[in-house]
Amino acid sequence: MMDRRALLTAGVAFAALTVTRNFGEAATMTTAQDIDYQKLSDADWRKRLTPEQYGVLRKHGTERAGTSPLNREKRQGTFVCAGCDNRLFASETKFESGTGWPSFYEPLPDAIGTKQDRSFFMTRTEVHCRRCLGHLGHVFDDGPAPTGLRYCMNGVAMKFQPAGAQAS
Repeated sequence: MMDRRALLTAGVAFAALTVTRNFGEAATMTTAQDIDYQKLSDADWRKRLTPEQYGVLRKHGTERAGTSPLNREKRQGTFVCAGCDNRLFASETKFESGTGWPSFYEPLPDAIGTKQDRSFFMTRTEVHCRRCLGHLGHVFDDGPAPTGLRYCMNGVAMKFQPAGAQAS
């Protein structure tokens, strides 16, 4: 049989464990680099992204041409992945391609990956974020100097961080 003293002691011990555990969790904040984005479940991605972002980044969709506010973005800064905040393109490499999608002639070092895309009865080179593998768009060989490349990106797959803002 448990008396009041034993019950009170057990309650205090339980409260101490709960508080210690919660403080321990709060002390270990996670950053974008701590998350293994490649292991997130489909449900996790649906919670993290808007339906439009999810459709492009996770399901390889394409936004309608001319709909992205990033087409008009002219400030100095960095374009980052909307899925994981990975730095993708410097604003200095953005150019007006006339396609209706934000276009760049060069990504930042180690920012992206590519693979062959044979969908829609054609062969293209898909561009994805190196950190989370989210679909960004395609790269074509009709861009300006100095690279001759046009990274045609879905604006919904990216966010813009003005110069001076912290990026992950």
